[in-house]
Amino acid sequence: MGQEDKIQLFEDKRIRTAWDEEKEEWYFSVVDVVAVLTDQPDQRGASNYWAKLKQRLKEEGADQLLTNCQQLKLRSPKDGKRYNTDVADTEQLLRIIQSIPSPKAEPFKLWLAQVGRERIEETIDPELTIERALETYLKKGYTREWINQRLQAIQVRKELTDEWDARGVQKGIEYAILTDEISRAWSGMSTRQYKNLKGLKKENLRDNMTTLELVLNMLAEATTTEISKQKAPESFSDNIEVARAGGKVAGDARKAIELQTGVPVITEKNAAQLNQVITDLIEGGISESEVDSSKQE
Repeated sequence: MGQEDKIQLFEDKRIRTAWDEEKEEWYFSVVDVVAVLTDQPDQRGASNYWAKLKQRLKEEGADQLLTNCQQLKLRSPKDGKRYNTDVADTEQLLRIIQSIPSPKAEPFKLWLAQVGRERIEETIDPELTIERALETYLKKGYTREWINQRLQAIQVRKELTDEWDARGVQKGIEYAILTDEISRAWSGMSTRQYKNLKGLKKENLRDNMTTLELVLNMLAEATTTEISKQKAPESFSDNIEVARAGGKVAGDARKAIELQTGVPVITEKNAAQLNQVITDLIEGGISESEVDSSKQE
């Protein structure tokens, strides 16, 4: 199956999903849905609930439902690795939901219908994907300036990974190694070190960058893409050298900016802290000029 993984949000709760391009069908992590509907405090509690529910469904004669449910390798929220996970399509999930007493059942059914409709609409008009991403970031408190840069960064990253694919770079560990090389060359830190600086665990690093950090990261990745197109690296070690060269261009730019401003470009602040600055502005606590300067701290 041509699987495209995606995290969907229901009432700010993460639900892992996979889109089957051939069947044009969404598959949902059953454990994640159970966790949302039963307010389980952790993954273990949701897994135990689902195990008992499967036994009950079997006793009720729903063997066909359980047989049709399949497993897909989805990324674990704990360690980021992929594990076989029970999934269900929309029809199967509706049957499972009927067996879970929850006040959230009806809202969840409406949410399922919305997810399906949005996918069809986005297939017809890809611009809707961008518009919905814009709405999501706005709800989280990001500024339009930051959002515009973030959406551009997504495109730049996609162009880079397309170039890596063309050069035979393997997804997963090799992507991670090259990304780290780019990060070290422009920021002086690996991705993990950068996330530690900002106090992040599983959160997306780019979602926690300032506008200037995003711009420099984009410069590093865009430059890497262009160098790769010109030099056409043949081996993985060649790709590492290209990644370092692309990152260095942005690293030199960062140093030049810091020399002119006297202020470090890289900040320890994460999204929650950066968004608090915006909240203070809205509430009249600080001026726009103070916001701009605080972003660069």
